[in-house]
This record gives sequence, C-alpha cells and structure tokens, in this order.
Amino acid sequence: MTGQSARPGQQVFHEHRRLLFSVAYRVLGSAADAEDAVQDAWIKWSAADRSQVADPKAYLTRIVSNLALERLRSTRHKRETYVGPWLPEPILTGGDASEVVTDAESVSMAMLVVLETLSPLERAVFVLKEVFDFSHAEIAEAVERSEAAVRQAAHRAREHVRARRPRFAADRTRQRAATERFLAASTGGDVNALMELLSPDVTLWTDGGGKVRQALRPVVGAATVAGWFAAIGTVTYQGVEPADMKADLLEINGGPGMVFRGPDRVIATVTFDFDAGGRITAIHNVANPDKLQAVTEGTTYDIGTR
Repeated sequence: MTGQSARPGQQVFHEHRRLLFSVAYRVLGSAADAEDAVQDAWIKWSAADRSQVADPKAYLTRIVSNLALERLRSTRHKRETYVGPWLPEPILTGGDASEVVTDAESVSMAMLVVLETLSPLERAVFVLKEVFDFSHAEIAEAVERSEAAVRQAAHRAREHVRARRPRFAADRTRQRAATERFLAASTGGDVNALMELLSPDVTLWTDGGGKVRQALRPVVGAATVAGWFAAIGTVTYQGVEPADMKADLLEINGGPGMVFRGPDRVIATVTFDFDAGGRITAIHNVANPDKLQAVTEGTTYDIGTR
C-alpha cells in the first residue's frame, strides 16, 4: 500500500481508535490485551480492500469484537487456573467516563467482575448491546452468529448481570468523600475511622496473581477488612516501608480510587463499591505487577461510549 493510499485509512482508523479500545477493554477486562486487539485490528484494516466498506465504524467494530472474542476464549483457561481471585486490570480514566454515569458504571471494576462470570459470547453481546447500543443484527454480523443466537445470548447475559450487579450506589460526591476519608484513615492506621466507612458485611478482594503476597480468598467483615488496611500504614508492605509509601486519590475505572506507590513502582490500586448511603460494600485491591503497567505509565483512557 502506498503512503498516499495509507493516509486516509490511518485517519479513519484513528477517528475510531478510542471506540475500538473501549469495546475491547470491556470485553477483555485487560488494557494490555485490549491494546493488542486494537493493534491487530489495525493490521487487518490496513491490509483490507476498503473500497467496498460503506460503514468504517461498523466494519472496525466487527473486526475488534471478533479479535477480542478470540483472545478472551484463549485466555479463559489461564484465568480459571489463576492464583487467588482474578480481578480486571485497572486503568486511569477521564473524559466521558467521568461525566456520564452509564459509561462509568459499564467500565467499573464491579461491572467488569460481573462480566467475567459470563461466557465469552454472552460478554461480547452484552457489551455491544447494552453499553454501545448496537442492534441485534449488527451484533450478529460482528460476532458471526445468527440474529436468533445473539438475541438469546443477550437475554441470558442481561438477566445474569441484573441479578449480580451492585445496586443502590451512592452519588459521585459521596463516593469521592468516602474515598478521601478511607485514604486518610488507611494511611494513618485509624481502625475506628475505617470501621465507620465500611458496611458490616464488606468484602475485600485482593489480586496478587501469585506474584506478590495477597489474600487468596475474599476477606469478609468490617473489623477484619479495617484491620487489613490499617496495617498498611504501619508495617512494611510488599517490601516498602510506611515512610516510603505514597497514596494518591485518582479516578480509576470511572470512579474515585487509590493508587499506592513505593519509591520506584506502583504497589497496588484500590477501588470501591458503595451502598446508597455512601458506605463501602466491596473493595477490589489489584497488586499483581503484571496488571499495573498502564497505571505505572500514567496512561489515562477516555473510554466513553458516545
């Protein structure tokens, strides 16, 4: 392909690149895998005969959806044999996701954890239908299934997600206020302040992937979870002394979260689920260094759907 003919194709691809990453990340729950899927989509797009492509957006979405679906199937066994709980790869977010509630919810750690319980096909169909509002016919073409099969998958996925998604979340102002208080209490080792912020049956999920020491099972109950976080501010954590540890409040996956750093690396990210009153009902703590690359690099993603 000549340079002149490549440039229009590059421009069109660039215009839709954010959308392609947004689709791939929600299907895969991994920024690294989503970036790979987008790159593979570019290779297919640049090699295709685009003279017959009437709708580049639909064409590119079909390519990246299929690539993400294939990649999700290939990584399924790895996730099933993962050491400890498997959590999605956190990303720093901005732009539309911080402004549109539905966008923020669809990329939240809580939602991605629920999507992980779907089959690969159900997950892809749910993302394209419920998040990006593609028609059943468009999705059928994208995932190479019949429209009837897509409708069935969409119904199963919708019912599954509805039964498991967190309900009654507090508004963003309360979420941020609670996160700020949690940050101060955890870095100060204040168990009582932490207890006030936690629901009695709060659950902490920690993902170390066998690379760093983390709880291999969910930690349940306000007293236990409060003690776990209070200790971070008073003991050596992952080889980092308390005096050398820094914690920042940043937007992670569309909501307020915390990033813990040592002198030379990101140690962990922490995100929350809230009830209507602003109390914390679940905590997702990602410490697997393989999942912290995007946060370490400071990459901020605009993963809005509009």
